Amino acid sequence: METAASRHKKDHAKPAKLGREVQARLGQQLRAVYDDVVNQGVPDRFTELLNRLDGNGNKEKR
Repeated sequence: METAASRHKKDHAKPAKLGREVQARLGQQLRAVYDDVVNQGVPDRFTELLNRLDGNGNKEKR
């Protein structure tokens, strides 16, 4: 359980800093993982569902 004392310590803790090389390497690894996900695109059934939720999938035009 978090106490007032532990919250106080967190508020005044120095932010963690990573060196530029570590940041660059981490960025490369994250891009490598997420590029595949981004390139997969959105499945048709999700697009259809989103359109229906937005009201664009109505068969009747107003």
